[in-house]
Amino acid sequence: MFERLFPRRAPEPKPLPQPNAQLALGALLVRVAFADKDYKAAEIGQIDRILAQSFDLNPIEAAKLRATCEALERDAPGTPEFAAILREEVDYADRKALGDAMWSVALADGDRDDAEEEQLSQIEAALGLTDIDIQAARENALRSI
Repeated sequence: MFERLFPRRAPEPKPLPQPNAQLALGALLVRVAFADKDYKAAEIGQIDRILAQSFDLNPIEAAKLRATCEALERDAPGTPEFAAILREEVDYADRKALGDAMWSVALADGDRDDAEEEQLSQIEAALGLTDIDIQAARENALRSI
């Protein structure tokens, strides 16, 4: 009875953190995995491994970071804004390695998907990678499947 008179309000969502290089990378990895509308455990595990290795995190810290990145990816700016953060804060060699890492996420589920590959191409271009490096990353990734 009291529920009808005094309905519970949904709690206010916590504000999302300002994107930094860690969050931008994680959000772009999640964006690649979500591109095919099928976010699989293999992709989640690969994202966690990349975050753990990139930022020297233990598995729980990496999973928490990924969860924050998932929320950020849903509600935050588009790919160009995330890529701009990475272009400003990460040198070219490391951005090139990020492209390789993103390919590993796109292929983690064992399926090639046009939507994931298109999303990945847009991200690589936004990161400022050269066409030669983009093609090399793609060829290396496809050889591994």
